[in-house]
Amino acid sequence: MPVERTMTRKFLEDAFAGESMAHMKYLIFAEQAEEEGFPKVAKLFRAIAYAEFVHAKNHFIALGKLGKTEENLKEAIAGETFEVEEMYPVYKNSAEFQGEKEAVRSTHYALEAEKLHAELYEKAKESVAKGEDIEVKRVYICPVCGYTAVDEAPERCPVCGLPGDKFVVFE
Repeated sequence: MPVERTMTRKFLEDAFAGESMAHMKYLIFAEQAEEEGFPKVAKLFRAIAYAEFVHAKNHFIALGKLGKTEENLKEAIAGETFEVEEMYPVYKNSAEFQGEKEAVRSTHYALEAEKLHAELYEKAKESVAKGEDIEVKRVYICPVCGYTAVDEAPERCPVCGLPGDKFVVFE
């Protein structure tokens, strides 16, 4: 039974957001520690990042936000579409207006990747609606901009130009 009381719900939503950010922050910290030659510190960051994920997941479930796969895909499509049509164009415009080059770059990268994510989720939703899984052997993600390719990596990332052999592969 999802949390019903307004104040408790707000507190759990805030806790979910905080735990989610901590999870990501610690994974980023782990990459940095690894690059600096501290593999055991990186391991600690990754382990605690997982604990933060567990906390976030528990809050998410208590809030009643976890549905069946088809519902989750609809939610994912709505989120990606919002980012493409509203959020990132406005964020990018603001960054351009204020001359913030790094913010322009990062919002551009995210905007381009989110377009693909919405399409991929839409295809997945169509398959799931028929009771079928999607036909995907591998998913390739550009570690610089997040560009996403299915089944084979491009020769070069069409968004940032990174060579395709540098993409992270999910099998």
